[in-house]
Amino acid sequence: MRKSIIILFFLSTLTGIFYSCQTAERIQQDAYYVNGRDLYIKHCQNCHGANGEGLGELAPPLTDTVYLKQNKAQLACFIKNGLSAPVTVHGKVYEGKMPDLNMADIDLAQVIVYITNSFGNKQGMYSTEQIAADLKKCK
Repeated sequence: MRKSIIILFFLSTLTGIFYSCQTAERIQQDAYYVNGRDLYIKHCQNCHGANGEGLGELAPPLTDTVYLKQNKAQLACFIKNGLSAPVTVHGKVYEGKMPDLNMADIDLAQVIVYITNSFGNKQGMYSTEQIAADLKKCK
């Protein structure tokens, strides 16, 4: 009986160690996600909703994985500089103006990691280096 308990304890410990190992990139992504969630709640949730569902005719939902993937390189521009051009999401046109949120690059990266990994989206990490490169291409 005692031997069984020791083996069970050893296997449980080994399993715990195995599942707790994460890459440095995954740990960074998780930190960005948590911080991004807080930024989203503060700056974005009023219009885009707690579940990314959008706000009627005014703000588009963030649940369209295809739109976010196709426009990922422009998300930093949309958030930092605002958006006044119409946006089509799920075949519906949204003409509401998105205000600029002049955030630091790290904040932009964190909120984009949250948005692109929530609401049915799974796009992985988005670094401050990517933000800087994408911001240089803003139209």
